[in-house]
Amino acid sequence: MISFRYHVVSVCAVLLALGLGVVLGASSLSQPVLGALRSDRADLSGQVGTLTADRDAARAQQTQSDRALAAAAPALVAGHLQDRSVVLLAAPDAVPADLDAVSGLVAQAGGRVTGHLGLTDAALAPDRADALRTLVTRVLPAGVQLPPTTDAGTLAGALLGSLVTAGKGPASSPAEVGTAFTALADGGFLAPGAAPAPAQVALVVTGDGPGATPDAAGRASTLAHLAGAVHDGGAGTVVASRAVSGEVAAVRADHGLAEVSTVDGVGTTAGRIATVLAAGEQLQGRSGSYGSAPGAAPLPGAVAAPA
Repeated sequence: MISFRYHVVSVCAVLLALGLGVVLGASSLSQPVLGALRSDRADLSGQVGTLTADRDAARAQQTQSDRALAAAAPALVAGHLQDRSVVLLAAPDAVPADLDAVSGLVAQAGGRVTGHLGLTDAALAPDRADALRTLVTRVLPAGVQLPPTTDAGTLAGALLGSLVTAGKGPASSPAEVGTAFTALADGGFLAPGAAPAPAQVALVVTGDGPGATPDAAGRASTLAHLAGAVHDGGAGTVVASRAVSGEVAAVRADHGLAEVSTVDGVGTTAGRIATVLAAGEQLQGRSGSYGSAPGAAPLPGAVAAPA
């Protein structure tokens, strides 16, 4: 008769045999597996090293190109904005170094910057659109007509265009301009600062774009429509960004904004030169897309300096 003890011993023997099999199998397979892993790690390390070297070489080449372009910049832009006036509209993420560099190139092109106007996050935020629309209609100077739309970016652009550009609309009085700027700043839509004098060209400078935030598309669209409304007011308009995506992409994707010039890569010397040349092109009634994005030209090809 088979006893309970026999069953226990039998089960223990089976478990022991399984354990020994696993150990022996692992021992026989461990060396080939570890060898393959070591080989893969060595291959990946080599690829990382190659990619790092390629990246460093590309950066060095970019630095050399920027230096060469910086030396040639005065000759490239000379005369393209001769005796013309330019206002800078800075998005919330605009980099001060880009604004300073573009301002310097405007001067080298013979132009004059009438001032900087800083847009705030609230000016582009979808959840502040109703407040912006209400404020625009309340401080609108006499004689200025708003376009028939409820789009906050378009309405804000129409107002700003009447305030900072020497466009085709009626000139606003200094008192009206001051009242509007004060109200926009008090409402949190503009950074505090002196009101720019009216200009013939508006350069809308942005940074790396709104990123992957939930309202990114809405913010990019608002700034794109704002720039379009400034252009519709009669001023040449260029949107220049560090990024290919975001605001620049929004302008390029909207066929209704085809007359607004765009530049991606304003953080580079080439992008800054393209921005100034595009401003000169706008004064001749021409527009284009410039930068490194697919379909964009590196620089305006044949912009003749104004006589």
